[in-house]
Order: sequence, then structure tokens, then C-alpha cells
Amino acid sequence: MAAATTPVGQTQVSETVHSGSVGFDLTKPPVIEGFAPAPRPREEGFKAKFIRKTKENPFVPIGCLGTAGALTYGLIAFKRGKTRQSQLLMRARIFAQGFTVVAILVGVAATALKSRK
Repeated sequence: MAAATTPVGQTQVSETVHSGSVGFDLTKPPVIEGFAPAPRPREEGFKAKFIRKTKENPFVPIGCLGTAGALTYGLIAFKRGKTRQSQLLMRARIFAQGFTVVAILVGVAATALKSRK
């Protein structure tokens, strides 16, 4: 009969349980030297946030409304069988989407540059 052995290269790890206190308190945030957390901003509702964001970058909502309008009128024209008008409105929708993406990118760049100052 062969004796039970452990595979080569593996060692048995003994688990040790420390009885005592932990080096930090789990109920409080850690204290980091040289770091002061920013105060939490007040809770902002949907309407207030929408108005603030619209004032910061008004071209994004304009682009979104243009995209939605072109899509809606394009689908209505398609349903009525006006294929030429439908195609033109779908192209207008693509233009409006591109305008919205550019407006978002410009807003992000402006915010990044503003925060550096």
C-alpha cells in the first residue's frame, strides 16, 4: 500500500486566526495623508440638473431635438409613401446626430480646459 503524499512543489498552508483588533476601523473612511475629500454636493433633481446642463452646453439638446424631429417626420413621410422626402429627412437626421456628437465633444473639451484653470 502506498502512503498518501502531497504533489511535488505544493506545500501545506496552515491558516492562522488572529484574535485581537484590526489595525483600522471599518466604520470610518480611511485617513489618507495630504488628501481632503471634497464636500458632497447637494442632491439635484432631474429638472434642475437638466436646466443646468442645458445652460452649460445648449447645443446638445438642440441637436437631440433636431435628430428626433427629423426621425419623426422621416418616418411619417415613409409611411405616407413619400420616399424622396423620407430619404432627405433621414439624411437630415444623420446630420443632426453628427451635430449632437460634435456638440458633446466640444462641451467635454471645454469642461476639461475650464477645470485646468
